Amino acid sequence: MTEDHGVTAGTGRPLPEGIRKAQSQAGFGPGAGIGKPHAPAPEPLPATAFDSHCHLDMIDLPVAEVLDQARAAGITGVVTVGCDIPSARWSADCAAAFGAVLAAVAIHPNETAAAEREAGGRDAVLAEIARLAALPQVRAVGETGLDYYRDSAPPDIQREWFRAHIDIAKQTGKPLMIHDRDAHADVLSVLAADGPPEQVIFHCYSGDAELAVRCAQAGYVLCFAGTVTFQNAAGLRAAAAAIPAELILAETDAPFLTPVPNRGRANAPAQVAATIRTIAAVRQLDVAKLCGVIEATGERLFGSFG
Repeated sequence: MTEDHGVTAGTGRPLPEGIRKAQSQAGFGPGAGIGKPHAPAPEPLPATAFDSHCHLDMIDLPVAEVLDQARAAGITGVVTVGCDIPSARWSADCAAAFGAVLAAVAIHPNETAAAEREAGGRDAVLAEIARLAALPQVRAVGETGLDYYRDSAPPDIQREWFRAHIDIAKQTGKPLMIHDRDAHADVLSVLAADGPPEQVIFHCYSGDAELAVRCAQAGYVLCFAGTVTFQNAAGLRAAAAAIPAELILAETDAPFLTPVPNRGRANAPAQVAATIRTIAAVRQLDVAKLCGVIEATGERLFGSFG
């Protein structure tokens, strides 16, 4: 029999490491999900890789089960991303509890107007993001950037918050993870005007090959999601072929953007295996070799998983 405060009942001795770990992980149960059936398991990769962007808090399975499924597909680590203060705190806590999880934290551009209305206003919210970003298990500041597809926040407010996140990335020495939707020119303009942090990642890259080359020339890393597998995404596949492999990452953005052949089902980190296979095919590169390149890029950007 054990108690919740980490000692064996009646002894005062610390709990064994395995029991303490199980207790710390037990609180990360299923998220709300998106109301879609789960995708079947993908063909396992011939080498290990990782999912560089997902939202574990939104997946309707316990985190431990999601990670087990990912491991069976060859995906041995994931970066879980917070988009507001509650999910940023959750992501940091999750990464502290699971060795196969790292975290990124920020206020998503679509959440910036709401964040302005939080207690203490913008300064208090950004101070909390900066505090979380400094934690050792938090390895990136994101997702931040600009989203002109939705009108959840005025563009000028989004740009102000984007600039504030750039400053946090510089202060903490963490990579900047960018959300860029229908805002390519302004995203690049803000980066140029403010000066980018040392490492920049474009999450769910959505531009064409010409923009990809411009980003690569600046040293930015492009992360491709399941969208690169879609039939109508020839432009994305051209972009993935146009830049050095060392500037490519793969992600799920789970539970969204499930790659072919499981498009329309709920996504999970295991499914990044299909995205990696598509990128390898586009580049006429051995899948195992691409996995190795992605792993090396991840190590350079995020450091090692626990």
